[in-house]
Amino acid sequence: MPLFRLHHADLSFPPAEQALTSPNGLLAIGGDLRPERLLNAYRCGIFPWFDADRPILWWSPDPRLVLRLDDFKISRKMKSLARRRPYEITMDRAFTEVIRNCGAGRTNGGTWITPAMETAYCRLHELGHAHSVEVWNESSLIGGLYGVALGRMFYGESMFSLRDNASKLALERLVRQLRAWEFQMIDCQISSDHLMSLGAAEIPRGEFLRLSSRLLREPPPEKWEFDSPPPAGD
Repeated sequence: MPLFRLHHADLSFPPAEQALTSPNGLLAIGGDLRPERLLNAYRCGIFPWFDADRPILWWSPDPRLVLRLDDFKISRKMKSLARRRPYEITMDRAFTEVIRNCGAGRTNGGTWITPAMETAYCRLHELGHAHSVEVWNESSLIGGLYGVALGRMFYGESMFSLRDNASKLALERLVRQLRAWEFQMIDCQISSDHLMSLGAAEIPRGEFLRLSSRLLREPPPEKWEFDSPPPAGD
């Protein structure tokens, strides 16, 4: 099946089922990163991933890696660390700094957090669709993650750590909050040993599309901020 080429004036995508099997999930090329196109892509189970010196590539792999919130697992040591709360964990306080740290030094599979991607996701953040979780040691940002939220779906994009376990603490805090909001899963996109060690699992793309379609129709949280006091840890 030929690769679909996007046109600037058309924000639509071909069905995700038309994605190539090799490379797995490659569906379309071209277009742009304006908010309307990005949001339409997420709703269709598609995401951008490309090198800085190449055209925009759009993907929908099969299988899809997801983290069902009830399957999230961390070690006893991490649970104890989360309960002690050695660092301050915030939401949407430093989105730009988080995405820049996530992109710093990325080389595996191509540097995909390009300046264009950074600009695009900062715009999504300004519009209330992209969110970050930050981990602070006093005034220093030491870890975090960011992603896109639509309905009651969270599409994880990237995370970083400048201290041991900082990104795990960010994810643990996000998972607890998403559970409180009755989210059910985080889209992790592509297989990762690290995320699978935390409970993520591959599911068929068709199952992912059915689940996400239902969750996208659910009303989003009224405010994207941590509950106070935070939900109790496991």
